[in-house]
Amino acid sequence: MSEPIIFQVTPTHIGVRLDHFLGEQGTEFSRSRLQMFVRDGHLTVDGAVVKPNHKLRGSEKIVLSEPAPTASTTEAQDIALEVLFEDDDVIVINKPPGLVVHPAAGHHNGTLVNALLFHCEELSGIGGVERPGIVHRLDKETSGCLVAAKNDLAHHSLQEQFAERGVTKIYLAIVSGGMSRRNGVVDVPIGRHRVHRQKMSVARAGEGKEAKTGWRVLGQLAEGTLVECTLFTGRTHQIRVHMKHLGNPLVGDEVYGKRGNFTRQMLHAWKLGFNHPRTGERIELVAPIPEDFRAAGVGKLLSPDGVPLVDAPRQRRMV
Repeated sequence: MSEPIIFQVTPTHIGVRLDHFLGEQGTEFSRSRLQMFVRDGHLTVDGAVVKPNHKLRGSEKIVLSEPAPTASTTEAQDIALEVLFEDDDVIVINKPPGLVVHPAAGHHNGTLVNALLFHCEELSGIGGVERPGIVHRLDKETSGCLVAAKNDLAHHSLQEQFAERGVTKIYLAIVSGGMSRRNGVVDVPIGRHRVHRQKMSVARAGEGKEAKTGWRVLGQLAEGTLVECTLFTGRTHQIRVHMKHLGNPLVGDEVYGKRGNFTRQMLHAWKLGFNHPRTGERIELVAPIPEDFRAAGVGKLLSPDGVPLVDAPRQRRMV
């Protein structure tokens, strides 16, 4: 465990919330990470554990004791990975459909984490013993770009970029039916379904969490419409819920629509962009179009490098 970090509050901060005070101190930690330290009891104010919204009196001593990363006990397994980018800090893979990201109930082995532990000499320990290196997730059936952190510096940086919405996240989705417009934005909150708790749903005003998805039609397919979706937030099942809200659930999505002739929900994390945690260089990657998308006719709408051929203006190529 590293040495504790000590802050001395002065009268200029009387009445200031603890989380706001911490955000002004210029530490290496993101705001969300600092709030987690407070909630988990790793930060004390005059020896007491308090809440993030605690109001300061102007004379307190604040001690932050960062917990040591926990080593993973998950088994390393030789599972093939398609690597899109890798260096000493991060690895980006093209996750195949059907691969669970991390061990959980019913999936203790054969996950992406098992594969990463075999492939990488080191992964960050911030995610805990079951989720080393994992900064974000994709559903089991969703394919495409996923970045993992090899060390804590990278994990902190990526975590903050996701929290501050500095990560570009563009998906391909095949939705049922035809769209009434060529493009648009869905800006409605998402929350846990009131009856079916394993599902998410559009929430009523004042409930749920903010969720915003931009979309545009790339072309028509025999069994639906190919849509490009841009995530401005990152809620659970966001694209699936928002497309259902528009009346066009993803084809193959047996939770929010119908399985039909497909073996999975047709959602692909197509493009991912982020600032390199160490150099600050912008990294932009494209996951190749999966075979089941091509079998559905997507190859007639997109060039091999992913540039739309019809129904949409050309885009700058991302490499």
